[in-house]
Amino acid sequence: MEEKSMMKLMNAVKPYLAMVSLQFGYAGMYVITKVALKHGMNHYVLAVYRHLVATLVIAPFAFFLERDARPKMTLAIFLRIIALGFLEPVIDQNLYYQGMKYTSATLASATANAVPAITFVLALIFRIESFNLKKIQSIAKVVGTVIMIPGAIIMTIYQGPAIFRGEKHHADSGHSHVDKMQTHWVVGTVMLLARCWGWAGFSILQSVTLKQYPAELSLTTLICLTGTLGGAVVSFVAEPHLHPWKIGFGSGLLAAVYSGVVCSGIAYYIQGVVMKKRGPVFTTAFSPLGMIITAVISSITLSESIGLGSVIGTLLIISGLYTVLWGKSKDQTESTAAIDQRSIAQELPVTNTASSITSVMIDNDYVKKDVAES
Repeated sequence: MEEKSMMKLMNAVKPYLAMVSLQFGYAGMYVITKVALKHGMNHYVLAVYRHLVATLVIAPFAFFLERDARPKMTLAIFLRIIALGFLEPVIDQNLYYQGMKYTSATLASATANAVPAITFVLALIFRIESFNLKKIQSIAKVVGTVIMIPGAIIMTIYQGPAIFRGEKHHADSGHSHVDKMQTHWVVGTVMLLARCWGWAGFSILQSVTLKQYPAELSLTTLICLTGTLGGAVVSFVAEPHLHPWKIGFGSGLLAAVYSGVVCSGIAYYIQGVVMKKRGPVFTTAFSPLGMIITAVISSITLSESIGLGSVIGTLLIISGLYTVLWGKSKDQTESTAAIDQRSIAQELPVTNTASSITSVMIDNDYVKKDVAES
């Protein structure tokens, strides 16, 4: 009995551990990618190499482990895979890389806090999530999502006094350079916010596709392959020269390999597995943690200061995240209870029938006994 309880607890904790681990992986990607872009890495090329690496790494596992589990490919599934390959690997990634190049790694991860809210709205539209004003968990999901938005805004627009000050680089000189940086910051912020829609749309479409194509490794491979081919076309149109494709053995190669293996291959797979059980809102609700982890790592490795605004925003985001996850856990508990009740209801008629037969048999025995005695 104790062993069953422990197994039940472990199964309940696994999705949380998986998503928290992914946020540490994303945080490392934010920092490594920022360094690669600073050293002149082309973001179009980086997106292509990233998903090429992911395809080469995940494809063998998909081929051998899901050989008998892959469902038949249909035109509808094929078109969805193409859409998935463009939404995240091409559109999302290129907007993210260019936006982070114009701003900072911390801001790039901070804007991702809008993803849970966008995903929740899209999930309601496509009826993946339910909402009932009479249920406290539905209200909690909405309130938690709303709380995270001002947290992200505060982190983005309000710096405040530095709580932790990294080593300052050489000061910029010249008003024209400062104006240019401010312009880039605004454009970069818009790009980062726009990519949130691509990320949220990708999560929703992945959740829908997995219902008809429940082979996570194979789907991950096909998404990465489609993203590689689509990204290559976009890259050659935007950068027709061959020079940007030479990355050498520096930070560019490290960013491509790390982000490809961890943040595309493994992340798409784990997200798909967790999503099948908990839905897209659950998986995207952990995005704020990536921002907090990134802020700490960036302050150490990239000398980015942590201001009062970041601390206030972090507290709001953690409060909102906890509220959303509480609501989702209540949904999960109710769903499990409903399944158990249905199972009991299905077993009751059988039990009643068996009891009736037993009662009749006992009554017949008494009748036979009375006849024999008389």
